[in-house]
Amino acid sequence: MPTAAEYVTRISALDWDGLADLWQAILQNDTPGWDSSKAFEYLILRSFHLDGAEVSWPYSVRLFSLEVEQIDGAVHCDSLSALVESKDYAENVSIAPIAKLRNQLLRRPAGTIGLMFSRSDFTDPARLLTQFTLPQAILIAMEGRGSRVCSAASKNS
Repeated sequence: MPTAAEYVTRISALDWDGLADLWQAILQNDTPGWDSSKAFEYLILRSFHLDGAEVSWPYSVRLFSLEVEQIDGAVHCDSLSALVESKDYAENVSIAPIAKLRNQLLRRPAGTIGLMFSRSDFTDPARLLTQFTLPQAILIAMEGRGSRVCSAASKNS
């Protein structure tokens, strides 16, 4: 199993074309050398990095020597900070991971937003209920819905 540092080194070597190739591999469930869901998680963060954002790669939050959270990553651009959650599921994502992200945002500065990415889509109830996560702002993006991050090849269009 690769280390977090090895994942960062591997993904950092990819440009937009490399991300587009990795995206196709993710869609085909063919990502040798990547643990389950890690390729998607790092692809999302690398796309922000390529666009000039400061990225915090996946990390754990410990409290009193206990791991209490696993964060898929964070992005910072100018005065905007966002926690990133990535779901590499074949099935549509329910409200549960969005609710978890909302709870994570409750423990962050008020201006922090949440970005939830799905390889597939979100259930209708999840899309509806995401509109009621205030005061936390959570943006959801899925493949095929015009998301530049989820379609890295569009950078070259």
